[in-house]
Amino acid sequence: MRLAVVDYELCKPKHCNIQCVRFCPIVRAGGEAIKIDEETGKPLISEVVCVGCGICIKKCPFKAISIVNLPEELEKHAVHRYGPNAFKLFGLPVVKRGKVLGLIGPNGVGKSTILKILAGKIKPNLGRVTNPPEWDEIIGFFRGSELQLYFKDLAEGRIRTIYKPQEVGGIPIYLKGSVESILSRVDEKGALKEVVKELGMQDFIDRSISKLSGGELQKLAIAITLLRDVDVYLFDEPSSFLDVKERLRMARVIRELAQRGKTVVVVEHDLAVLDYVSDYVCILYGEPSVYGIVSLPRSARSGINAYLRGFLREENMLIRCEPIIFHLNPTPLKWRPESVLVSWSRLTKELDGFRLEVESGEIHRGEVIGILGPNAIGKTTFVKILAGILKPDSGCIEVRKKVSVSYKPQFISQVQYEGTLREYLEDKIGVSPEESYIKSEYIKPLGLDKLLDRPLSTFSGGELQRAAIVSALLQEADIYLLDEPMAYLDVEQRFTIARIIRRITSEHNVATFIVEHDVIVQDYVSDTLMVFTGKPGLEGHAYAPEDLRTGMNRFLSEVDITFRRDPDTGRPRINKPGSWLDRYQKEVLHEYYYIPSPGEEGEEE
Repeated sequence: MRLAVVDYELCKPKHCNIQCVRFCPIVRAGGEAIKIDEETGKPLISEVVCVGCGICIKKCPFKAISIVNLPEELEKHAVHRYGPNAFKLFGLPVVKRGKVLGLIGPNGVGKSTILKILAGKIKPNLGRVTNPPEWDEIIGFFRGSELQLYFKDLAEGRIRTIYKPQEVGGIPIYLKGSVESILSRVDEKGALKEVVKELGMQDFIDRSISKLSGGELQKLAIAITLLRDVDVYLFDEPSSFLDVKERLRMARVIRELAQRGKTVVVVEHDLAVLDYVSDYVCILYGEPSVYGIVSLPRSARSGINAYLRGFLREENMLIRCEPIIFHLNPTPLKWRPESVLVSWSRLTKELDGFRLEVESGEIHRGEVIGILGPNAIGKTTFVKILAGILKPDSGCIEVRKKVSVSYKPQFISQVQYEGTLREYLEDKIGVSPEESYIKSEYIKPLGLDKLLDRPLSTFSGGELQRAAIVSALLQEADIYLLDEPMAYLDVEQRFTIARIIRRITSEHNVATFIVEHDVIVQDYVSDTLMVFTGKPGLEGHAYAPEDLRTGMNRFLSEVDITFRRDPDTGRPRINKPGSWLDRYQKEVLHEYYYIPSPGEEGEEE
């Protein structure tokens, strides 16, 4: 089976010589493998006539064409296709009442499409674009699985669904008024006060929705979903913009829905949260924006481990060339005095009624420093002090010689540059994305090769984040400051960026600061940690950089969460509050970030 996909956002036939048609050997021989659609003026590729030579892929100047060969037996599992030469989804996960299904996989392989199908927002066409099936045929297609009854009830209106979308930034465009007034209008359970308390929304319940931050908008979207009395709850990336403590609070509330007999599906890129909230998971793999395949269901632990290993044994499918491996026992690093790059005395800074106090510390060449703490606790303020954007009210920063700084801010504006990504890298950064080293080590691993000739103003949040990270890392600097670089990114992209950061820091002998709420990414990339504590919005206290184990113990004791290590992959896993292992680590070991010796690992009761 051949699958041909044209990205019509990238395709610009008015700005090229239609090389895809001109150089196609089938067209030159008189066939119609590719023709120009009269209505759109853009190419249409016949998957039946196309021989898959790949010439059109190489000749397209905008990298808009993808052609892949797939096993013929996949066709009988086709669930939905958006149109001719468009993305195609194969398979659907089975949902179960009283259970939480987690979906894991790269962006662009169909996770949001699955949620919309299960929510009834998209009617699956079984891959037939021209003659889509009716509900009777769709229900028959899933005969023999639990999805048959699900779609029958959905078609006949016997089940209600609610879908929390991925993007929450547009909520103020559609909703007006205070948070309390909006929640009151959608409260079908009479549980407004309970949900507000569970999500920690008391501080902004009376605030206008137009003045909410990203994290507060996320909580509002989750609260609106929770207050609806429906049968199926679908959450698309519910942890974005939330800090670690808020993510666990959100996860507990979602788990309670399943305990009440509801059907719950969650798409999440934070593996610790996904592992904690899910009863079972399905892995999605394929080629982003081209096709996606849904794996067999697995338990949360075995599914995430299989994803990290990159090999799905039951399907005999390799989805990644290299496994992602965590170090079970990170050894505290001992730095030489001559490796000190920057040191600072005790710093204080007051800003809009907020006071930050930073303990004296130092950073070294070759060191990756993770920064952990709640939202509104001063992390970004400290990074701006290091970047020279803000000056401390007291204390000073000392450098042994003049150092240069590259800074990736937390919030990225799409209107800062009107040109393409290629023009931005050449004009503003002074590098050519076509240089072999830059292309192979930065551009291709992050999937930016297809975005080079697109205007930055058209980039999505994830695309803009990747462009901002590459722009920061390509600058010659002694210190790299990355503020929440993993926002909007999928699991694959997060670990790709983590590997790039570690390589640059080590090979270039520089220092890197990373502000990030994803504990697993911090565990993977950081050598040392700076922990921020205090009262969000009022006062913050930052400890000096300390080894990973000490810093994680300090941070996790603040949020009252314990982690254990998975014996197969070494990844951190959250212990359920009150479980035997949670109590044992707190009361006996006094270890919140437990690093087991062989034979100590045990599952929870």
